[in-house]
Amino acid sequence: MPKILASCMAIALTAVPLGAAAHPAAHSPGGHSLHYPVAPQGPQTDVYFGVTVPDPYRWLEDTESKQTQDWITAENHLTFGYLETLPKREAIQQRLTKLWNYERYGVPFREGDRYFYAKNDGLQNQAVYYTQRSLTDAPKVLIDPNTLSKDGTIALTGFSPSRNGHLVAYGLSAAGSDWQEWRVRDAETGTDLSDHLKWIKFSNVTWTPDNQGFYYSRYDEPKPGNELKDVNYYQKLFYHRLGTAQAEDRLVYERKDQKEWAFSADVTEDGRYLLIYISQGTERKNRIYVQDLSTPESPIVPLFDAFDAEYGVIGNDGPVFYVKTTNGAPRSRAIAVDLRSPEPSAWREVVPQAADNLESITLLHHDQLVASYLKDAYSHVRVFGLDGKLVREVDLPGIGSVGGFGGHREDAETFYAFTGFTTPSTIYRYDLATGHSGVFRAPKVAFDPSAYETKQVFYASRDGTRVPMFLTYKKGLQLNGHNPTYLYGYGGFNIPMTPGFSVSNLEWMEMGGVYAVANIRGGGEYGETWHLAGTKLHKQNVFDDFISAAEWLIAHRYTSPQKLAIGGGSNGGLLVGACVTQRPDLFAAACPAVGVMDMLRFHLFTIGWGWVPDYGSVADVAEFKALYAYSPVHNVKPGKHYPAMLITTGDHDDRVFPAHSFKFAATVQAAQAGEAPVLIRIETRAGHGAGKPTSKVIEEIADRWAFLHHVLRMD
Repeated sequence: MPKILASCMAIALTAVPLGAAAHPAAHSPGGHSLHYPVAPQGPQTDVYFGVTVPDPYRWLEDTESKQTQDWITAENHLTFGYLETLPKREAIQQRLTKLWNYERYGVPFREGDRYFYAKNDGLQNQAVYYTQRSLTDAPKVLIDPNTLSKDGTIALTGFSPSRNGHLVAYGLSAAGSDWQEWRVRDAETGTDLSDHLKWIKFSNVTWTPDNQGFYYSRYDEPKPGNELKDVNYYQKLFYHRLGTAQAEDRLVYERKDQKEWAFSADVTEDGRYLLIYISQGTERKNRIYVQDLSTPESPIVPLFDAFDAEYGVIGNDGPVFYVKTTNGAPRSRAIAVDLRSPEPSAWREVVPQAADNLESITLLHHDQLVASYLKDAYSHVRVFGLDGKLVREVDLPGIGSVGGFGGHREDAETFYAFTGFTTPSTIYRYDLATGHSGVFRAPKVAFDPSAYETKQVFYASRDGTRVPMFLTYKKGLQLNGHNPTYLYGYGGFNIPMTPGFSVSNLEWMEMGGVYAVANIRGGGEYGETWHLAGTKLHKQNVFDDFISAAEWLIAHRYTSPQKLAIGGGSNGGLLVGACVTQRPDLFAAACPAVGVMDMLRFHLFTIGWGWVPDYGSVADVAEFKALYAYSPVHNVKPGKHYPAMLITTGDHDDRVFPAHSFKFAATVQAAQAGEAPVLIRIETRAGHGAGKPTSKVIEEIADRWAFLHHVLRMD
């Protein structure tokens, strides 16, 4: 959002564009009263299993209506007017800009006769993709998304080179939307071919060995005007041959009887088999169907034909497939499955389940399986042979997270990235013959990592469950109960919260803050059992874990309720919304970002129906009761004193429909009995977060830290 002119700022602080608020007004940093734009309450109600549920702000779901647009404009005038008067905001933004200005590299990989990698020089809005023939050659710019829009809001969101490395299929999204348009570029000349594919979302691209085309998935074209709102059903798998129009693409697989099934494709390294991965929503359970490409018109046959576990093919020796799975192993294992005898009784275990959670495994040079594990939410890497015997442990530089280890079976090298809370992402080259890791790219950030420390603690949740939490802060911290603390969490969809470097969090710690990450249930820190303990009827465990983390920080005098802020995005935004409505006394501030706030209607927009495996369904009476009990929008109580809030969303968010945040903001503003400000920051030409330009990211973070600096009284 561009800066608001001083005249607009004055209007926002003294006038009420849509009417006057009828509750105690918060105040701006300059002492002016903040009058929230009135959101008219409509008569809409719904009945679930005999329970009548009011929905007075249903009109905010019509995001394109004049009434909603006027409300958005008024809220943004109020919010940006407030934020721009914060005395520390400019200094924070300047420091963030300085810290952000360092080279950042993606993990390189080789395809055919070329290497590919992404790099951001520092303040570029989008990373640039490069190619080079060898690691010592001068790199050449292949795709620079920064040239595609003046404001940096066109992002490269998909990248897939052909088998020989001569061509690259790449996907672009605009303004943060999940919708992608794909094109094909010649890696040598840098020119685009005629190919142009549209209405693609949640799809990979996998090339055929002849380099003449690729498989991809798409939806039917939505109705004009509903692109960011309509539910996404009936995905289809297509094959595109280079040089032809999208209308001529061959339909490979669809299921007219299964509107929720989604498809992605992979072609085995030997080129013989097409693998069709079938998923339903976000649950980590899938099917795999197989087609033998060596025989024309061969049938597509099931390999794993039940949504009973997660299956991922690591590689194959002819008809023998090596598969990572949670079948019989909630923390994952690797098995060998022969297509000629695929029944479970014939499976051979290659790498058994371990005490730690197996996150990923790849088959590389000399038949080595490189396996990345999570032990108490941080990475360990082990190398096995195809006989399952341990070859070696990969030495890592400390407590952190790794990513990478990609490649092909003939590759003698692979690359990975290591990062920690005070360790910027460093790229390593790993020699698969010797097991030696060497630094390939090390960033230089303008700070002293030795001035900070990270520790891991464990605390008991409400039901006694042992939960880990990372704490990072400046050395010499005094446990006096007065430290401003930002507690972050997610707790959903089997996604772990692992150590990682963030300029944003570094600036918070430079300001004297403690950064805490709670590894709560619902995530993937300890495998599927940990995940399921935070889903559906057990979702309250997630909030209990987070509230217990806050109570532990207070009890151990890291902070106090007057100095504690909480934050999270997406499902983490739901976490913040639920905790702040359940325990408003425990926090001084809350920053829910792009959150799922209306748990009775999340399934009605875009891909929201896919979250039912985690959240449950309002069509089930027990799950409805659980959803209604914690749904943030439905658990705001008029007359309560709520903490200061900075709610954030994007007007192009087609992952979590922005009306979630709209309705939550309007509800809390109307209910607030205290003087703590409740603001909503609605970013224009932005979506759920992916692809957001660096300039917008810095502005948003500067606003957040300046807001917390003020409301937590950090001076």
